[in-house]
Amino acid sequence: MAQVKRIRRNVSGVLILDKPRGMSSNAALQKVRWLLNAEKAGHTGSLDPLATGVLPLCFGEATKFSQYLLDADKGYETLAQLGVTTSTGDAEGEVTERREVTVGRQDIEALLPRFRGEIKQIPPMYSALKKDGQPLYKLARAGEVVEREARSVTIARLDLLACENSQARLAVACSKGTYIRTLVEDLGQALGCGAHVAELRRTQAGPFVLAQAISLEILEKVHAEGGNEALDQFLLPVDSGLEHWPLIQLTEHSAYYWLHGQPVRAPEAPKFGMMRVQDHTGRFIGIGEVSDDGRVAPRRLIRSE
Repeated sequence: MAQVKRIRRNVSGVLILDKPRGMSSNAALQKVRWLLNAEKAGHTGSLDPLATGVLPLCFGEATKFSQYLLDADKGYETLAQLGVTTSTGDAEGEVTERREVTVGRQDIEALLPRFRGEIKQIPPMYSALKKDGQPLYKLARAGEVVEREARSVTIARLDLLACENSQARLAVACSKGTYIRTLVEDLGQALGCGAHVAELRRTQAGPFVLAQAISLEILEKVHAEGGNEALDQFLLPVDSGLEHWPLIQLTEHSAYYWLHGQPVRAPEAPKFGMMRVQDHTGRFIGIGEVSDDGRVAPRRLIRSE
């Protein structure tokens, strides 16, 4: 008997998932995509299976702008277990060393300024970065260790929230590409006792915060009660991740030519940079960039319905 192909829905928008612990970002994406029965989907940067919290998921036309969310700053709360180092830098790895913890709150507070601002990090072996086409984590599982080049990242916030029982809870605000595992390991090494990430929760990704995040349990419950379309209430606008960008509105005449790939004049456009673009009705139609001659050139367009 021939298998009937599932007809997926053409839905567009951004859903902020509170990713559960123990699930990969891709598995979470595919689960929500199935619940929505969405035709096209993508996430905006992986969270480790250990991690929970803000994971923006893009559907339909919103996938065209996922790269800009991938590049956005992030916020985290992490629980660092002092005195124990692991093979992966987090609680999922094997314990490699145990040391006595003789440091306290004051020692940690005194050390934190060293890790604020622009710092250098050596990416962990257990990461998705590639060496000669192979993800580092695959090489690490095979017992290989390769040289990694230190990268510059920016730590805008690093505060100690609590410290007890050889554990330190930290709040971090950082640039893209920051590894919290590496930050915690480096902090543990500087303290002389070692450390690993026991818990990790992402509290912010670009403009999105934890208060906007929906749990998988709620999505499953709403789906069970109302089906695919009942979940559309959780979809934010396609351009919700770009709301901090300048916004311009084109006339009907200009929008027509702009949507056909031609740069147009827009008196209210900024002098340079990227911007969101609306047509004369207020509908978001894509993003543009000011060209050398001052016109707004289309960069990514929204497919008309």
